[in-house]
Amino acid sequence: MTCDSPYRYCPIGILRSPYSRRIDAPHQSTVVAGTESGEAALATLELADWLDEQVLQDLQGFDRVWLIFAFHLSQGWKNTVKPPRGGPKRGVLATRSPHRPNAIGLSAVELLTIEGRTLQLRGVDLLDGTPVLDIKPYVPYADAFPDAKAGWIDELDARLGRNSAPGPKKSR
Repeated sequence: MTCDSPYRYCPIGILRSPYSRRIDAPHQSTVVAGTESGEAALATLELADWLDEQVLQDLQGFDRVWLIFAFHLSQGWKNTVKPPRGGPKRGVLATRSPHRPNAIGLSAVELLTIEGRTLQLRGVDLLDGTPVLDIKPYVPYADAFPDAKAGWIDELDARLGRNSAPGPKKSR
C-alpha cells in the first residue's frame, strides 16, 4: 500500500552541526556520553532565502526550541526496529528511530542567540545538512510532563537506571 497524500514541505533552513555521520551523533540531544567531546554540540541554523527575517521576531528569550526536521539520510523503514538500548524489537512508532514511515523528527534544543537570520543552537543530535522544516518555541508548562509514563522505556529504566542511554556507536 502506498500513500498518495498531496503534502509537500519546503525546508526553512539547513542545520550545520559537527556530526557528519550517524554513528558520531548522540541518540538523543541531551545524551552526550560517548560523543567525541562529551559535551552538547553547537550548531547553526540559517533561514532559507525565501523566508523574511521577521519570522524570527519574538523568538529571542526562549531557552529552548523544538526543531522539526527531515531524516534526510534515512533509507526506508520497517514495521519493527531494535532500539539502541537493547531489548526485543519494538513497533517503529513506539521508538525514536530515524527510519520511519514519514522520515520526520523532533528535537528540543537550546537556543543560544539569534543573529539576523541565523540561530545559534546547543545540544543537537542532528547531522550536518539536516533540512529543518519548522521551529516552535518550547513552552515548559505545555511541553513538559515529568510524571508521564514511558511504556517499555520505564521497564528499561528500572533495570538499567533512569535515563540511561548508549552513546554513539564506535566507528568500524
